Amino acid sequence: MADLVITIDGPAASGKSTIARLVAQKLGASFLDTGAMYRAVTLAAIKAGADLNDQKQLLDILKESEFDFSVTNGSMKVCIDGADVTGEVRNPEVTANARHIASATQVRSELVQMQRQFAAKEKKIVTEGRDQGTVAFSDADIKFYLTADLAERARRRQAELQAQGVSESLSQIQKDIEERDKSDENRAVGPLKPAKDAIVIDTTNLSIEEVVEKVLGLIKEKCSKKK
Repeated sequence: MADLVITIDGPAASGKSTIARLVAQKLGASFLDTGAMYRAVTLAAIKAGADLNDQKQLLDILKESEFDFSVTNGSMKVCIDGADVTGEVRNPEVTANARHIASATQVRSELVQMQRQFAAKEKKIVTEGRDQGTVAFSDADIKFYLTADLAERARRRQAELQAQGVSESLSQIQKDIEERDKSDENRAVGPLKPAKDAIVIDTTNLSIEEVVEKVLGLIKEKCSKKK
């Protein structure tokens, strides 16, 4: 396992991926984007025409496909069977259906193992997701949980989609996020919730730079106390 493990969990569009990537860059650590892993399996399942509610089909796709996740220029590169699908995994259809993969108990268990294997090869790691501090890395050195108002999260997701050339109404985006929140919070395995020892940060009224500065300051403080 890595010498330093920092987890950043939170609901959809809370800013965890952006913050985790920037914090990793500042610390010279590897960034593990677990959301990309779930999206990759989702994309593979959609392309295979699988029933997203059939856990056996999803598990078969996970085991029969070759998934490769690597860090390139601070971001996670995603390949399926040798093809680079880093951009494709961010498509709205994939985003909307990732909850099916996240709720598939056996698939989720396999992905957690893949996350731990990724961390085992790194010296320092910043990982983001929904169960990183509670399940995947329950013994992490420092844990964060980012949150934000639903309206603000919907606005952020809309801006992200617009940057990709995708037009989606704010009301629909907010509805999709609400449904994802309910799915994440109520699933039987790895439900979305802050770890008991996580530092909770409300990012609603904070800029990306302010959140990064706050997280880095808390990491520095915690690490100095451990010495």
